[in-house]
Amino acid sequence: MEEAIKKFHTQFEWVPEVVNASALPKKSKFALGGMGGSHLSAGLLLTLDPSLDLIIHRDYGLPALSDVKDRLFIASSYSGNTEETLDFAREAKDKGYALAVMSVGGKLLAFAQEQGLPYIQIPDTKIQPRSALGFAMNALAVFIQKEGLLSALSELSTTLAPETLEEKGKEVARVLRDSVPVIYASTRNSAVAYNWKIKMNETGKLPSFYNVFPELNHNEMTGFDVTQTTEGLSRKFHFIFLTDSADHPQNQKRMAVCKKLYQDRGLSVTEVPFEGKSTLEKIFNSLLVADWTALHLSKIYGTEAEQVPMVEEFKRLVSS
Repeated sequence: MEEAIKKFHTQFEWVPEVVNASALPKKSKFALGGMGGSHLSAGLLLTLDPSLDLIIHRDYGLPALSDVKDRLFIASSYSGNTEETLDFAREAKDKGYALAVMSVGGKLLAFAQEQGLPYIQIPDTKIQPRSALGFAMNALAVFIQKEGLLSALSELSTTLAPETLEEKGKEVARVLRDSVPVIYASTRNSAVAYNWKIKMNETGKLPSFYNVFPELNHNEMTGFDVTQTTEGLSRKFHFIFLTDSADHPQNQKRMAVCKKLYQDRGLSVTEVPFEGKSTLEKIFNSLLVADWTALHLSKIYGTEAEQVPMVEEFKRLVSS
């Protein structure tokens, strides 16, 4: 895992190739089917460009849409063996919808080859799906054919410096020790907060949760209005506020006020600001801090940082 973090920026050097490119239609609307780490890139693309007409489907079957003929359906499974995504791909093909595939291999890639579908084979570097975000972002950028995006992503290979962020991750890990992380961000940065949560779960093997402003001010916040009888429940949480100077001014104010209310009630809050010269840099610098934080929490607790044995056990039981 440590090596994957240190080399993360090199993923953006990769230039994806579309096999069966002549079968790839030009579309401006998209529906991506993927589970776990295989849909994270789509969420981040929506953070980068909220105007992108991209639906993320995390289930069996297909999303209920009225404009299916206008969309490119993208089946994304890092392993190529995710049953929900295979179901998504097969149904889209059976219904005659425009379909493309991105995967390292497995049954999904074989399906694409058998059916003559446009596909991108992601490099198999033996890392976990959550660690392959650079590869996935580049592949998705090619499929959505958004001008300039692949070039902007390629610049991250030289502007990101993962090792320089390790100390920040260590610092966050130290303050999170013996606490359950709760990640807060603005709605526009919800995918970044979700990625933080996933890294705490999968790398740290920790319970972790996330929510977004301003919605949480209308509900979740009241669950931490500490009283004598609930104090013991609330004290186990530590709140990470992902602050961003590009957020709506009122959301920035909401974060500041919420932080004060929490601290006045004896709750622990740590701010982790977005830093970087571009939106892409801010996103991935934040996620690299999350990677280092999760890795050092794994070291603190003595958990296995790379593999996800409970997921594999679950898959075996479901398929038996």
